[in-house]
Amino acid sequence: MASIEIGATNWRRIEVGRVLKLENAGLAVIVEIIDHKRALVDGPSTDAKLATPRGVVQLSRTLLTPISIDNLPRGARTGAVKKAWEAASVDTKWAENNWAKKQLQQERRQSLTDFDRFKVMRLKKQRRFEERKALAKIRASA
Repeated sequence: MASIEIGATNWRRIEVGRVLKLENAGLAVIVEIIDHKRALVDGPSTDAKLATPRGVVQLSRTLLTPISIDNLPRGARTGAVKKAWEAASVDTKWAENNWAKKQLQQERRQSLTDFDRFKVMRLKKQRRFEERKALAKIRASA
């Protein structure tokens, strides 16, 4: 007979200690689940853009991240959440995340001036020319 292996899923769950990305681009951790639509969150990030004051948020206005803080007690106060946040090094994990890198790149592109966009276009054209020249050289030698 064939053996069947049953394992737990890797889906992200709404749980106490799960780090959320809020609509306003902030990060917060679930401290208490109020009901199936709302949760009490706190975001004691050291980065001012990511910091979120303690409050209730609708879960439909959040996105779950793969980052979580293990063994965070339910209803933990801000001081305990801050200590657990720093112990889990959430800020560094977020900075290493591709999601954060992509968001940072989008912010940089939005802040470009017209002349900066022109310079980027010229650099892309130069790169494309060099790539095609190298490819033609390889094809000619083959």
